[in-house]
Amino acid sequence: MQTPRCAVRRQDNNLRDAQPKHCLAVRRNLMLIFIFLALHPTLQAQKTSKPNVIYILADDLGYGDLSCYGQNKFQTPNIDKLARQGMKFTNHYSGSTVCAPSRSAFMTGLHTGHTPVRGNKEARPEGQWPLPGETFTLTELVKSAGYVTGAFGKWGLGSPGSEGAPHNQGVDKFFGYNCQRLAHNYYPEYLWDNQKKVMLSGNAGISKHDYAPERIHEKALEFLEENKDTTFFLFYAMVIPHAELTAPEKYMSMYRGKFLPEKNYDGVDAGDEGFRSGPYGSQPESHAAFAAMIHLMDEQVGGIMNKIASLGLDENTLIIFSSDNGPHVEGGGDPDFFDSNGILRGYKRDLYEGGIRVPMIARWHGRIEPSSVSDHVSAFWDVMPTVAALLDTKINHKIDGISFLPTLLGRPETQQQHDQLYWEFHELGGRRALRQGNWKLVQYNVGKSPSGSFELYNLTDDPSEKNDLAKKFPTRVAKLKELMLSERVPSAVFQFAGEN
Repeated sequence: MQTPRCAVRRQDNNLRDAQPKHCLAVRRNLMLIFIFLALHPTLQAQKTSKPNVIYILADDLGYGDLSCYGQNKFQTPNIDKLARQGMKFTNHYSGSTVCAPSRSAFMTGLHTGHTPVRGNKEARPEGQWPLPGETFTLTELVKSAGYVTGAFGKWGLGSPGSEGAPHNQGVDKFFGYNCQRLAHNYYPEYLWDNQKKVMLSGNAGISKHDYAPERIHEKALEFLEENKDTTFFLFYAMVIPHAELTAPEKYMSMYRGKFLPEKNYDGVDAGDEGFRSGPYGSQPESHAAFAAMIHLMDEQVGGIMNKIASLGLDENTLIIFSSDNGPHVEGGGDPDFFDSNGILRGYKRDLYEGGIRVPMIARWHGRIEPSSVSDHVSAFWDVMPTVAALLDTKINHKIDGISFLPTLLGRPETQQQHDQLYWEFHELGGRRALRQGNWKLVQYNVGKSPSGSFELYNLTDDPSEKNDLAKKFPTRVAKLKELMLSERVPSAVFQFAGEN
């Protein structure tokens, strides 16, 4: 076989002189292609077959608090863009109706009848009741698959140094509030950087740089930058729009004077001196603060989207946005004014739909159909098995969740459905609820009447839960009640009133 001309050497070993010009051009072009492949960020991201995952969790954001879910008093353009580029869920549920148990359900893949943390049980001087050390968490799952894990914002699942603290639950990098009680203050004295307490320069908000959500956001963006060349899981647990209601002045000034109703809740004219003494305190100021906080939250979601795009990771990153429970009424919160729960009944701490049905949006360029909408019934405890399916990783622990990856990928015909969903709540006399298909069973005052006082709703005909059908369908109530009781494993820590 004849040797190619560009491989022939001269006796003096001068290879360059021996090669024709077209061979040199080929080598030069190949070198340029190699450099391009090595340096181009998009192609770097595509070297891995497993996608990055970003889960953004708003705090006390209601089902109707986004303009893509019907809000009309203000707009959320970045989150709306996320919905246009991805899938919007209309039947997604939080883990609970308050912070800590909702996060526990998310982290463990277990509903509140099984998950270790079922209520906001405080630990002093700082933190909440911890996840046990042996708990298998979502962050441990992705870490075992080789991912770098980050959690930014509010933790609430174990005091600093406890077995439930982030570094003991599979989190490589944490920055934010360990304690959800301290997260009520948006200008805190300090935040946690892993296990190090970071004192803020202004203490109690003297410095404009001490607004905690802005500091946390900066660190989340740094995490993305630092891990752009590997696979990562980012749990971004925002503290917005939880009470207290306050925002930096540059955001407050955008909304002052925009929410002046003709009358307050006591029927006092808006111009009267008594207007500011309504049940929500200084209504115009708290209304402005709420809208300003949502504006900042939306801006920060946009910042995450822009960062991912600039790093060339759009095609290899799944972004999910949701909320930990329904809208709050504390600290000047006014969900009725903003229609924060849409047509749904109830608020935070309720097990009616307004307390637990939350927005969820998922975007993954090239994999999730843009502007798609799903009515698939899902919940926080489904996130763990969904991520496991995404990573092709097995879960060797009992969980309650079902992967909704088939729905994300446009394969509803292969989507498994829940037999039922269950919630319990350990404040205000004890509450629990169960959804099976379109039927919803609700029980309040569990401590006073463990076997009675049930309400029954058909969510297809009555999504606002206005018509209690318990007396009309006693047989169905009995069946669902039996199922409800079977969904709960007793907890020595989180007991209903009257339990031994």
